[in-house]
Amino acid sequence: MTASGPRTLTGTTWPALRVEDWGPTRETLHLWTQIVGKVRMAHAPLVNHWWQATLYVSPRGLSTSAVPYGAGAFDVEFDFVDHRLVVRSSDGPTRTVALEAKPVAVFYAEVMEALDQLGLHTEIRATPNEVEPAVPFDQDHEHASYDPQAVNAFWRQLLQADRVMGEFRAHFVGKVSPVHFFWGSMDLACTRFSGRGAPKHPGGAPNCGDWVMEEGYSRELSSCGFWPGGGEEGAFYAYAYPEPDGFAGHPVSPPEAFYSTQNRQFLLPYEDVRRSADPDGTLTAFLQSTYAAAADNARWDRAQLEDDPARWDHRR
Repeated sequence: MTASGPRTLTGTTWPALRVEDWGPTRETLHLWTQIVGKVRMAHAPLVNHWWQATLYVSPRGLSTSAVPYGAGAFDVEFDFVDHRLVVRSSDGPTRTVALEAKPVAVFYAEVMEALDQLGLHTEIRATPNEVEPAVPFDQDHEHASYDPQAVNAFWRQLLQADRVMGEFRAHFVGKVSPVHFFWGSMDLACTRFSGRGAPKHPGGAPNCGDWVMEEGYSRELSSCGFWPGGGEEGAFYAYAYPEPDGFAGHPVSPPEAFYSTQNRQFLLPYEDVRRSADPDGTLTAFLQSTYAAAADNARWDRAQLEDDPARWDHRR
């Protein structure tokens, strides 16, 4: 047992990965996930808050899950163990694209070719969102880095965040998102909803229409997640929209958590979770206390929205 928890077949449960050590790779991977996410979005019908466009943590990396196409389906998975992108069709064939140092323009062309070879022709809006500048994918020869060890460590960070956030999600019986990976902002997120409407969001995300944010924030919410930026090794975050009076000053746990006036959200550096004697408990305390800051100050009907996920265990 280590300060980062038990070891698994993939290494220490909560791996260390300094943000400054994989900047070029992170920027390239961000754009690659946008390409794959846009492929999913091109075929899946709209689900509220853009849930149809997200990726999911998988046992190998990040996956689209099943994407409808005609009378069949396909999926696309970033395999961060063998470092390849796998495109699988319900008709049987599979194509792969190597995950290695290469320009975004080359990766984009290879993904589109793989889809065409499987009879899954796809057209996307081929410019990135929520980044500045937004260089079209087929013209981006600058972002071309890939550090396989760093990417694998990032995926293992996501594995742990996804696991603990999934446990947290299970306590909510109101409307709640999956734990999913938003490729626009490159973060893993889970969002709970009070059931009430919200004021029109002002938008303002770079290279992203305000109407996108209007849909994403059309209902009162409390959101949490993990972002591979902020802190030395990334940060967990939590915010409310609209932010209720008293939210910023509400006491939260653990002591290392703080409210960022710049970001208008609570932050907890990943390294403080990793170094904790009980990483799972430390992160759970942050998720629960920041949710309480939103729900209590906005007067959510918590008795109707929460329940014990073990409520049927005695009948099993």
